[in-house]
Amino acid sequence: MMGAAGSHAREVALSRRTNLALTVVLLALAVAAPFVFYPVFLMKALCFALFACAFNLLIGYVGLLSFGHAAFFGTAAYITAHVVKVWGLEPLSGILLGTAVAAALGSAFGWLAIRRQGIYFAMVTLALAQMVYFVALQAKFTGGEDGIQAVPRGYLLGIIDLGQPLTMYYFVLAMFLAGFAVIYRTIHSPFGQVLTAIRENEPRTISLGYKTDRYKLLAFILSATLAGLAGSTKSLVFQLASLTDVQWQMSGEVVLMTLLGGLGTVLGPVVGAFISITMENYLAQFGSWVTVIQGLIFVVCVLTFRRGVVGEIIELARRRRVAAAKPPPGEPVARAAAGE
Repeated sequence: MMGAAGSHAREVALSRRTNLALTVVLLALAVAAPFVFYPVFLMKALCFALFACAFNLLIGYVGLLSFGHAAFFGTAAYITAHVVKVWGLEPLSGILLGTAVAAALGSAFGWLAIRRQGIYFAMVTLALAQMVYFVALQAKFTGGEDGIQAVPRGYLLGIIDLGQPLTMYYFVLAMFLAGFAVIYRTIHSPFGQVLTAIRENEPRTISLGYKTDRYKLLAFILSATLAGLAGSTKSLVFQLASLTDVQWQMSGEVVLMTLLGGLGTVLGPVVGAFISITMENYLAQFGSWVTVIQGLIFVVCVLTFRRGVVGEIIELARRRRVAAAKPPPGEPVARAAAGE
């Protein structure tokens, strides 16, 4: 028993050291990335990575498939673009206001949607998102089909010029890390454990005394809020908020990103978003064929990596640990003969 406990403690310590080393490496790569790659490309990838992580919080850890997350992403983008350009608010205040509106919208949508489950939940979120799309199309402040263009990036806190690509990149990186930290802490908290229990067996979770509808509503609001943070940041990166941000295709894209990277994994949506944005960027030369090529690549990836890219890597690492922990075939017999 003592040996097993000591082995478990060593495994936990090794896992923590591995996670710490991985975090340091990824942060170093993120800091150095704009000196190697185009900053706008990286900023777009980070915005969609946060969007995918927010979506993954709902589907990967609660088991709720939403086809309406573009509503939160696009609404926050419109609000931030409008208040920064028309009202003259500084960028951070505009992002916070856009995120707050997304949270309020998520509260209303969640209150209505969580009354249903499965495909009915997905259809309700899609219908509500389409309502937002038509409001964005008809409302005067959104600019209709033209959207809100030439949104100024302005000065962060009235001091830091976000018009500089490098400065803007590190600001976007900070927004991503803040959102990702919230998601990571949520997943590894008692609240996150209850969400996982709801996903695995909701009736049993209810029998233990948990009010699952409240937990699902809170998770939905948090997911919508972080999706809004991604949309608000994206509107400043491209200095544009348009109907593309609230179309149902945007909700479909984030589903593909999450599935490609790995459903229910921490880093999966980030990897999936970077793969998707990279394909979109480097396959653009093929014109209208880019959608066909992307579709073929997605089909191959889904068939090859059923758990997603990160999910398959985690499963492979788990199998190797299990194989390494097993004693050689003749060792138990030898120990028994020796009287151990």
